[in-house]
Amino acid sequence: MATTYDGVPGVTSKGVRGGAGAPDGPPGSVAPTGARKAKAEKSKRVNLPNTVGRVFFTLPETDPRDPKNWRFCSATSVQGKYRNVVATSAHCVYDTARNAFYDNWVFIPSYRDGDNAWEGKAPYGVYAAKTFNAHEDFVVWEDYDYDYAFVNVHNGVKVAWQRSGDRRWRTVRNAGRLGDNVGGQGFTWNRSTKLTVFSFGYPAGEHPDGDRPFSGRTMKYCYGTTRAMPEARRYDAQRHIGVACSFTAGASGGPFLYGYRSASRTGYLAGVNSVAWDTDGNDRYDHVSSPYFDGDTYKVYKAAAGRWTGNSR
Repeated sequence: MATTYDGVPGVTSKGVRGGAGAPDGPPGSVAPTGARKAKAEKSKRVNLPNTVGRVFFTLPETDPRDPKNWRFCSATSVQGKYRNVVATSAHCVYDTARNAFYDNWVFIPSYRDGDNAWEGKAPYGVYAAKTFNAHEDFVVWEDYDYDYAFVNVHNGVKVAWQRSGDRRWRTVRNAGRLGDNVGGQGFTWNRSTKLTVFSFGYPAGEHPDGDRPFSGRTMKYCYGTTRAMPEARRYDAQRHIGVACSFTAGASGGPFLYGYRSASRTGYLAGVNSVAWDTDGNDRYDHVSSPYFDGDTYKVYKAAAGRWTGNSR
């Protein structure tokens, strides 16, 4: 059983200075891709993206058999040459307290109805990390203006239990490439700080007042227009954009999707859930923010987008 990721960044913005991200070049975009044989649905409700899922991992160099060592976040599949890229927050791949990347890192798209990587439903398989791609300013300086990461994953696996009489055994089969199964969101950078976005994730933690409205067992979303957030000195963050949202711990790493189309379940990744904000000081999170995606972000994404992890079909 995984415990709530209690390292979720959370701040109150009362009395701190303003900050704003700014383009460092012309805007750019990489188009999304759909899953093979995907069916578009027409509906007045919001269709949740198949690309978004839950991430599970253990603290570096700890015993994975101990449930206390497991943590979780959120993430999304994003377009890449080899259909093997997952976008999340850097604090969901790197432990700044131990100066090491997390172990046993797996991504489960469209996860639901469970509390850990073994009990919940994994309709598209489980994808283990091969390579972490993060900005050195986060890894070295813990600068949350660079709190994003792009993870190259292996082919997925599907696990099934079978029984015959008193005998029970597990079967594992290759589920293929992530992007072939769920598609990949597009990617965009150097955009306005005012974007209409959906934020998706799996919140599970408490608000500062102790209330726990989410379980982490199902995907949730927020919708609104982003704005430049104040400076968060605790995290050396001056260039965040945020949207009104009550997400708590566990939603970290989930995507800000710009231009999201419910029929195709695709849009453009314009940010990732990074810091939870209590802007009015009432001990309730009311905004979630992302680092501003600029040319530096694109460089990290591009490195991951062209990296092969083998075992492709």
